[in-house]
Amino acid sequence: MSVRIVRLGTERTEGEGPRLGTVRRPPRGVRKDAYATGNWYDTWLPELSPSAELVASARAAESEADWAAFVKAFRKEMGAATPARLLDMLALLSRSGDFSLGCYCEDDARCHRSVLRELLTERGADIA
Repeated sequence: MSVRIVRLGTERTEGEGPRLGTVRRPPRGVRKDAYATGNWYDTWLPELSPSAELVASARAAESEADWAAFVKAFRKEMGAATPARLLDMLALLSRSGDFSLGCYCEDDARCHRSVLRELLTERGADIA
């Protein structure tokens, strides 16, 4: 059993389980009833996405220092009560079931989902 970190909108892999969309906004131009069938997500968890201000700073990051500043600020946001409880719950669930978390970004290394992977690992999640 494990959690996978995926890019939303890509083909699902066998055993991936339900997809949780950790994005600020739903996919543009996609009807709500097509989110799951279009490989976007089965349920939406915007509480695990960066604030609009942080999304802008991540997109504008040109240097490693810029990216590190984003990571630090996003980790701070994820330390708030609601996202911290969600991360704790997901880490626990990863030990008994399969599911995936995702975002739209093409480059995993410059996406908040890489930070979510670290935060879940720190909580003892089983990461695929």
